[in-house]
Amino acid sequence: MGNNTDGTLETDTKKLYEYQENDIAALFDKMEQNPVNYRLLYQLPTGGGKTVIFSEIAHRFIKEYNKKVIVLTHRIELCKQTSSALKAAGIKNKIINSAVKRVSKKDAYDCYVAMVETLKNRIEDGQINTDKIGLVIIDEAHYNAFHKLLNEFKNATVIGVTATPLSSDSDLPMHKNYDELIVGESISSLIEQGFLAKPTTWRYDVELNTLQTGQHGDFTVSSSDELYSSPAMLELLVHAYEAHTKNKKTLIFNNGIFTSKKVCQVFTDLGYPIRHLDNQTSPLERTEILKWLKKTKGAILTSVSILTTGFDEPSIQTVILNRATNSLTLYHQMIGRGARSLPKKKKFTIIDLGNNTDRFGEWNAPLDWKAVFENPEAYNESIKGQSSYETHNMPSEMRSKFPNSSEISFDIQKAHQIAIENQQKPKIVIRDSIRQHAFMCVDNSDTVPEALNLVKELSTEIDWRVKQYGKCLGKVTKNYTEWLRDDYEAQLKTLIQKIMRRRELTKTEPVGTNHLSPTG
Repeated sequence: MGNNTDGTLETDTKKLYEYQENDIAALFDKMEQNPVNYRLLYQLPTGGGKTVIFSEIAHRFIKEYNKKVIVLTHRIELCKQTSSALKAAGIKNKIINSAVKRVSKKDAYDCYVAMVETLKNRIEDGQINTDKIGLVIIDEAHYNAFHKLLNEFKNATVIGVTATPLSSDSDLPMHKNYDELIVGESISSLIEQGFLAKPTTWRYDVELNTLQTGQHGDFTVSSSDELYSSPAMLELLVHAYEAHTKNKKTLIFNNGIFTSKKVCQVFTDLGYPIRHLDNQTSPLERTEILKWLKKTKGAILTSVSILTTGFDEPSIQTVILNRATNSLTLYHQMIGRGARSLPKKKKFTIIDLGNNTDRFGEWNAPLDWKAVFENPEAYNESIKGQSSYETHNMPSEMRSKFPNSSEISFDIQKAHQIAIENQQKPKIVIRDSIRQHAFMCVDNSDTVPEALNLVKELSTEIDWRVKQYGKCLGKVTKNYTEWLRDDYEAQLKTLIQKIMRRRELTKTEPVGTNHLSPTG
């Protein structure tokens, strides 16, 4: 028994789990029901066993149709891993790389494994007869480099495999290259069945307004380096690590090499076992570092652009997203590195320092992949909306709901500063903010239901104030911020009812904001 490339057990007996058998059957049904050049896209979460599944598909296809198979990958390391997985499935295969200058038309190989550019060159040289290929399998199909070759295989069914059916290039949506999406088991189902570990997520609110977006839609390395190598962010990273996952085996994902090396230095100075790895690290050193990671208790590996695919270390207990991304695929790939379940590892930790959870939702939350596949433009627009950080202003429409209130603003940061200077507890700021909102609702209503209904109008304003208060406190988690938001609204509704009852009992003139100041 061994481990395959995407984190699931691979057995010599080729025993598959029930959901894997079901998905294979569904894919073969689609192949049989449609023309030979039909293009299928198959989605399955990282850790679900994509390599095992497509290796078994290749094995059964060769046996049933007696036609050759080509598996396309996007990295040299994945070529080697895929070739090994195919051999374990009983498939005689050959890697077509730059060293292979000629492919004999009479060779005995049932399957080829290749990278796009290499295969393209061999096809142009006339070394491969594409008419003899019956099935093309594309691993990590969301990378758009593959589409240029698909028209070469006139007599082949195409099966693209990915955890996230969203193209890495928004100008080349996947629904233009694939006829149909088959959705596999969900993350939550794989967790429930014990195939993936259950996550605990700690989210910190990070101000990202200095980040710039590059031409491919994600945040630039230079602006990310500037933010995440700052003393404040390095301090927050250390705090988050020590508060939630100290001495646990941890992967830290960064957007820039400069940041990753800074992180490595800071943790080294604090006495923690940590190494740095990036795509410029030599193969020999990379092998040595990964061996060190495997055997070292509490090891920390800080990395850039290297461990998102083709890497499997089941003992990882924590993933820290020390970066922001607009890529749904990258978000899932990073977290997936820690999701492997073991007999003694049923849970793992996610620490989000890039507001990524706000952007994409919880990693294990349900996601309508068919909607993403069929209408990627709408999904990408929603992500852009989540990534915009604008200056706060109360909308005029909201202001019009409170005509009897002369003052509707409340400077949380200034109130916090005053409280500290007067040696008062910070929570007095929230108390005074709630009071002001309560009088705004009461002064513009005749009944309790009307006043409580105005609370809904203040929803975004409450969100803003709670967010500002969290920044004043410093290192507070999203979990705490969400609790504070719920508690704020609960206290607000209770205070509104108290004030309204008092007015009914005393039958006096309304007590407006001029009678009791927010800090009174």
